[in-house]
Amino acid sequence: MIPAGNGLRVALDGGRYFEGPRWHAGRLWFVDCMARTLLSLGATGDCEQHAAFADDTPCGLGILPDGNLIVLTMFRKRLLKYADGQLSLYADLSRIAAGTIDDMIVDGLGRCYVGGLGFDLPPPADRGAVGRIILVMPDGEMRIVADGLRFPNGIAVSADHSRLVVAEMDGECLADFRTEADGGLSLRRRFGSMKDPDGICLDCDEAVWVASFSEDAFIRLDREGRERQRIEVPGRRAIACVLGGPERRTLFCLSAATSPEEMRQRKSSARIDVIDVRDSGAGYP
Repeated sequence: MIPAGNGLRVALDGGRYFEGPRWHAGRLWFVDCMARTLLSLGATGDCEQHAAFADDTPCGLGILPDGNLIVLTMFRKRLLKYADGQLSLYADLSRIAAGTIDDMIVDGLGRCYVGGLGFDLPPPADRGAVGRIILVMPDGEMRIVADGLRFPNGIAVSADHSRLVVAEMDGECLADFRTEADGGLSLRRRFGSMKDPDGICLDCDEAVWVASFSEDAFIRLDREGRERQRIEVPGRRAIACVLGGPERRTLFCLSAATSPEEMRQRKSSARIDVIDVRDSGAGYP
């Protein structure tokens, strides 16, 4: 792999806008939002395209307990199942989601937690705290389990299913929820401070890795919200991250050379960098 600075190594370059990284079955799975494709990356650097989305933009990903993937599509507000090389409708959220849906996670019990922005992209100036978390149960039941969020983005769930953390992009913080037995959420607190937090993941020390879009950095915060580590990608927007590899000690860092203005013009160049870290991944993703 080619060194990228700060100890990072380039694993894949040349995409448009990579999102939703998930480590599964020895490969990194992710989407290219602008190219509208589902991809995976192997340990040797081999990149495979698995599916294309002709009518919507894919974003969040999740892995069901049976190993099949769920792909979120933003504007038609759907969850699609990818199994045996085919896409099929898993859940239609158009009646419950107010506005665009963005990121998601599937926990170890097969429950899908989906971030609803509460408005349609591009974001209006007066959007406020209108974001929600929508729960989709394995039997298809849907309900809103959290609201009052300021642009909910990356979502992560602890290994014991007791904790859910969501990045509030407009709130410039993380929201920490207690997960109830029925999948409901109770807000415990907000913690941390960073600009435009995007994708997140948890490690075994209960710390959170955060992709800070506007700080061009991947930041590790401990349970109290104190910064413990920072990996900078100068000139590139930090989009999402996940801990994977054989021992889940490889941090995959997805970034793009772009800006909000360039994104509206569909101008972006994506890259995946990797770096080895001390604390292994835990939970979902």
